[in-house]
Amino acid sequence: MANIQTLDPTLSPLNYFGSELRRMREAHGLKQNELGAKLYCTGSLIGQIETTKKVPTREFAEAVDQALRTDGHFSRLVGLVLRSQLPSWFRPYADMEAKAAYISTFQSQVVYGLLQTEAYARAVLATGMPDDLDSLVAARMERQRILEREQPPVCWVVLDEAVLHRPIGGHEVMRAQLGRLLEFASNRWMQIQVLPFEAGEHTSLDGSFNLLRFDDDPDIVYTEDLISGHMTANPDTVREASLRYARLQATALSVEKSVARISRVMEERYGDRP
Repeated sequence: MANIQTLDPTLSPLNYFGSELRRMREAHGLKQNELGAKLYCTGSLIGQIETTKKVPTREFAEAVDQALRTDGHFSRLVGLVLRSQLPSWFRPYADMEAKAAYISTFQSQVVYGLLQTEAYARAVLATGMPDDLDSLVAARMERQRILEREQPPVCWVVLDEAVLHRPIGGHEVMRAQLGRLLEFASNRWMQIQVLPFEAGEHTSLDGSFNLLRFDDDPDIVYTEDLISGHMTANPDTVREASLRYARLQATALSVEKSVARISRVMEERYGDRP
């Protein structure tokens, strides 16, 4: 008889998910290939997830719930699993981002993570040459679920125009990404402004930063350096960041003109009229 790898479900959310998948599968009297057939995947994939060699996606978890009639058990677990795949230094920010009532961000290099398409996110994350790119992409997509809430956080995004022109992932990826930005034009919770090239020097030449506001907690400023992120609730820092952000908003194109600028770049650089 082949040796069966045992997992300690207390070690991590991924271990717990794998052990629960095996327990539920065996409770239904199914072999790995039999469950795989129900999910339209291979038995090998089932085995890899049960032994933590593969990270489950939300689609996989929802399919398991449906196949085994587990009342959303795995769909609830997978959020914890995917959150655990984020870099350890980024998790505290992701936790605060999920609790924020108001998010303001200035991005000088790339589209803000909550607005990225999966293909764009994959191209961005691949630059760090991670060991498991698929898991990082899935974790980033999971972060975006906060925008699907009945009452999501209010988000105000200022993008340097360079972000629109930088061809990350290639022509098709950028066309889809700009299209994704335009989808938010009628979203009451999301406002996007473009800081145009003609603005010249501005108050955040030092780089990108995020401001998070909460209903019952102090405001937070988040920045990143080459290898990690930093959060602070220092009142002086928050005040300075808020002032800079207000000036960025005043210098940027209006929301309506920003839509026009994104549309123009999409057509001129990526050959598509939205």
